[in-house]
Amino acid sequence: MADDAAIRIPARYSRGPADAGTVYLVGAGPGAIELLTLRAARLLGEADAVVHDNLVGDQIMELVAPGADRFYVGKKAADHALPQAEINALLVRLARAGRRVVRLKGGDPYVFGRGGEEVEDLVRAGVPFEVVPGVTAASGIAAYAGIPLTHRDHAQAVVFATGYLKDGSVALDWPMLARPRQTVVIYMGITRLAEICARLIANGLPASTPAAVVRHGTRADQRVLTSTLSRLAEDARAEGIKPPALLIVGHVVSMQGRLNWFSP
Repeated sequence: MADDAAIRIPARYSRGPADAGTVYLVGAGPGAIELLTLRAARLLGEADAVVHDNLVGDQIMELVAPGADRFYVGKKAADHALPQAEINALLVRLARAGRRVVRLKGGDPYVFGRGGEEVEDLVRAGVPFEVVPGVTAASGIAAYAGIPLTHRDHAQAVVFATGYLKDGSVALDWPMLARPRQTVVIYMGITRLAEICARLIANGLPASTPAAVVRHGTRADQRVLTSTLSRLAEDARAEGIKPPALLIVGHVVSMQGRLNWFSP
C-alpha cells in the first residue's frame, strides 16, 4: 500500500464547488517518451494536477509542469495504491476545485485502461473532460519487437484481450481467441501464462503456434522471448520474465527474427 502522503489531497482542493475544472484522460503510450503525442506533452506542461499510473515512465513524468501536484494511483497485481472508486472521486474533487487535471495512463486510456469507468463518473458529476488517445501497448510494443500484428500471409485479424476479468478469472471467449489466421494480443496475462496457453491449445490452436512475450516494450530494457504455445510458459519462467509484459500469439511471431530492428 502506498504511503498515504502520496494520495493526500492538499488543503486548497478541499474547498466547495467552484468554477468547473477539466479532466484530461491522457494516454502516455507504451513507454518510450518519443511515442507520446504532442497534445499529451502540452497538457502535461500545463497541468495543475497529474494523477498517474504505475506504467508511466520517469522521462514522461519530467514533462509535468513544475508546480503541478502529483498523485500516484498505480496498480500492480494485488497491490493498488488507491481503489478505482477512490481514483474516480479524486478526479471529480480536483476538477470541482477548478484545476486542470491530467489523468495519465500507460498506453491508451480506452484500451484496458479503465478510462471508460472514470469517464462515466465524470459525466455523472457534470465534470468537463477530454480523452487524448495514446499509442496502445499492442501496436507500439509489437512494432518495437519486430512483430507485425497483421500480414496478408499470416493474419487477417487482430484481437486484443485482457489476461483476467474483473472477478480475477480467465473465463475468456477461448473458441474465439483460438480461431486461425489471426493475431491475439493479451494484456496483463503473464501471471496466468501457463493457463492461457493451455486454454488456447485445448480450444484448437496447435501447440506449435508461435508465441512471444515482450517485457518493458519500447524501453531501453526491452526483452523479447519467442517460443511456441506449448513451451512459452516454461521458457518465460526459465528467463525470469515478470510483469509488465505483453503476450502475442499467432504466426506473425515467426517473422520476429527477420523483422526485428530495435536494439536497445
